[in-house]
Amino acid sequence: MPARIRIYGQEATFTQGRWVCADETLQAMLQALADPRATSVDAELRHARYAAGRFGGQIAVGEGWEAAPLPEPEIRMEDIAPPGRPQAAGWLSFLRKRR
Repeated sequence: MPARIRIYGQEATFTQGRWVCADETLQAMLQALADPRATSVDAELRHARYAAGRFGGQIAVGEGWEAAPLPEPEIRMEDIAPPGRPQAAGWLSFLRKRR
C-alpha cells in the first residue's frame, strides 16, 4: 500500500522508491529526497513521514490526516560552535578579533 502525504495542498504517494504527484515541482522536490531502499511498507511509511516533516506537511493515517513530525536537524550548533560559545559559530568567525 503506497504511503500518501499532503504538502502545500497537493497530494503525493510514495511507493517502491518513487514519488508520484500531479504537481511537477513538488514531485521533483520529493524525488530529490527519495530513498530507493524503502521497499517494504514500513520503510515507505517512515520515508513518507520524513519527507512530509521536512516540508511541513501531513501524512495519511487511516481515513484522516495528521501533521507529520519534524525530522531531527542534520546539523546542530554544537557541531560548529565551541561548547558554551554559540556566538563563535559562523563562517565569518575567523575575522573576529581574538582577545
